[in-house]
Amino acid sequence: MTPTEFDIAGKVVFVTGAGRGIGKGIAQVLVEAGADVAINALTSNHVPGLAAELGESTGKTVLPIIGDVTKPDGAQRAVDEVLEKFGRIDVLVNALGDSLKAPLVGLPGGESAGDPISDDDLNFIMDINLTEALLCTRAVGPHMLARGSGKVINISSWTGLQGGGEMVLYTTAKTALAGFTRAQALEWAPHGIQVNCIAPGLFPDIVTGGPDRMRRSEERAKREVPLGRTGRLKEVGYLALYLASSASDYMTGQMLMLDGGLSL
Repeated sequence: MTPTEFDIAGKVVFVTGAGRGIGKGIAQVLVEAGADVAINALTSNHVPGLAAELGESTGKTVLPIIGDVTKPDGAQRAVDEVLEKFGRIDVLVNALGDSLKAPLVGLPGGESAGDPISDDDLNFIMDINLTEALLCTRAVGPHMLARGSGKVINISSWTGLQGGGEMVLYTTAKTALAGFTRAQALEWAPHGIQVNCIAPGLFPDIVTGGPDRMRRSEERAKREVPLGRTGRLKEVGYLALYLASSASDYMTGQMLMLDGGLSL
């Protein structure tokens, strides 16, 4: 029998960046585990269809929310929409993110893989990987503090611990997200709210990268990942399920590596 501490049936979860990739895998697991889930994306390309599919297969309420949560007004509107629909938010999962492989400046001898980082690149990568988490956490904060309970789960990356060549912006944002997790966990610990983050390794998504990128990721994993494979999207969801449940009530401020040993 599964311990009741892992039961999240009836909880309300808001997942950003849930149209595809890791955010989608997290949303799928949490809905299947019995939560009512709001899923957010910038566009309507994937989220409405996913919400309908998950709702039909599980009988749970899955609310699609289209909006830019990297902007203060967009983050607040999204949180308000979830609260209006469900009346509460038990868990916030900040899963929005994207990467960019480019050098900070041009390297001598044409060694770099791409053009140097532009101002637009800088703003986009920092906003989608870091600013969104701060804004959505700030928007949900008054509600969780008033209730004296809540869970915030940030999605960082193994590069936030180790770094990566020509990944300076992504590494910076994900490292900062881990620092935000620790600081916010300390600030909210006296008020019954836990803040943690998951740092995934190689979790390619065929919807995002296509079959060629999937194949390259799998080949890389065979060479570099001690467990010899890429991660499956729902595996991040299984760890998020633990962090969303009362089984993790004594854990806060932690960055949990989920990378098949890549960071060792």
